[in-house]
Amino acid sequence: MKNLGILLSGRGSNFEAIARNVAAGRVPNARIAVVISNRADAGGIETARRLGLTALVIPSKGQDRVEHDRKVVAALREHKVDLVCLAGYMRLLSPWFVQQFPRRILNIHPSLLPAFPGLEAQEQAFAYGVKLSGCTVHFVDEELDHGAIILQKAVPVLDTDDEHILAARILEQEHIAYSEAINIVLQGKFEIAGRRFRSY
Repeated sequence: MKNLGILLSGRGSNFEAIARNVAAGRVPNARIAVVISNRADAGGIETARRLGLTALVIPSKGQDRVEHDRKVVAALREHKVDLVCLAGYMRLLSPWFVQQFPRRILNIHPSLLPAFPGLEAQEQAFAYGVKLSGCTVHFVDEELDHGAIILQKAVPVLDTDDEHILAARILEQEHIAYSEAINIVLQGKFEIAGRRFRSY
């Protein structure tokens, strides 16, 4: 049984989707060992508690980044986490944090990376006028939205879309993609050559 650790800062809809898929057996041999937020008012923490999961708040406000990261890593280790999943975690992880879990930290981003990294990716895509957007699940490395890509889901940008409609359609695919990527990584049947991720 593999232990997942979820980090979130907000409502945690991707966390909810992962929790649903774990409960339904669609992410076999895995359990959510701990949910951690840097914000006490994060909706995802309430959801985790409602689901009977271990939920911790480790406040980041006014904290030195490395000091905060050390507290989060200590909690993840205490709960014997095998794979860390960022689900709307609005903190950049320090290089030290990333080095504690090599190729064991996943993130999901609402664009087809390397297009539109950073915040408000859906709005960036809509404003740019792309015809195709989507989401990307990738490993986390020391750079923003940069690690090797595990999988992507494409979403067409329709003439009738606005940025909110597009964001909602991308989010639907995020909820599918994240659990698919977790399954691939937990099976361990993959290799990374340069930036290229290949499962087998």
